[in-house]
Amino acid sequence: MDVLVCIGSSCHVRGSYEIMNNLKAMITEKDLDSQVQVKVAFCLGYCKAGVTIKVDEQLVTGVTKENLTEVFDEYVLKKVD
Repeated sequence: MDVLVCIGSSCHVRGSYEIMNNLKAMITEKDLDSQVQVKVAFCLGYCKAGVTIKVDEQLVTGVTKENLTEVFDEYVLKKVD
């Protein structure tokens, strides 16, 4: 599974690098390194919606450090189980 994190200007300002690093830590913590890869994208086209990630083909907008655990559980963990 690929998780793309937008690092375009708007998402960068809203903390996409921190979100990307936290995602990597969560993946390692759950021992999913061989199943889930975090990659960067330079713009996913939803600049007004906050940090955007793409889990396989599903876009998730408005990702914050406050809701990241919920997003991770819903869009990553449920798909690898």
